[in-house]
Amino acid sequence: MTSQPPTPAVKILIVDDDRAICDYMQTLLERDGYAVKTLSDPTTVEEEVKNGGYHLIVLDLMMPKMDGLEALKRIRKIDSDVAVIIFTGYPTVESAQESMKHEAVRYLKKPFNVEEFREALDNVMRKKGLARTPEEQLHKVIGDTIRNLRKEKDLTLKQMSRRTNLSVSLLSQIERAESSASISSLYKIAQALEARIQDLFGEY
Repeated sequence: MTSQPPTPAVKILIVDDDRAICDYMQTLLERDGYAVKTLSDPTTVEEEVKNGGYHLIVLDLMMPKMDGLEALKRIRKIDSDVAVIIFTGYPTVESAQESMKHEAVRYLKKPFNVEEFREALDNVMRKKGLARTPEEQLHKVIGDTIRNLRKEKDLTLKQMSRRTNLSVSLLSQIERAESSASISSLYKIAQALEARIQDLFGEY
């Protein structure tokens, strides 16, 4: 039986002069399986876009040296297809209209809501034909649901391992959607969480 080749990672570029936001978003997105690079100097964005092969760029609007709209105009001269999400702590109708004129796919305000951002990302990926397969999406839903239920019950992975007789590393891989759980594993996990097996499928 041949295994499926891994899906190439979706490449995302974050451009924000705030290092803390770059680091936070990189951690968030890499945890979701994206390949992420950050830039805190927008003047180097053209070179990066020429050579980076990015699927999505997240641009901060207010940056010293060059604002996000200027960066967006320069990106469009090089790549008319890459998806761009604009972030700003200072939303205005004018900058929103200008962003849309240069085909930004979303205009989101800071501080951003993680779920809203993920939803925007999923929409972009679907439009670009880069969405996860239904199977990958299901693994992610199951993993997120198990993690949330475990945290609600204040259980560590070690405690879950004792309750289920499954290894900590397998449980961790299931939660991170890096491994698909067998029905018997899901049954043991559901019992340990005092849930029904169908509850682990979330809203899927």
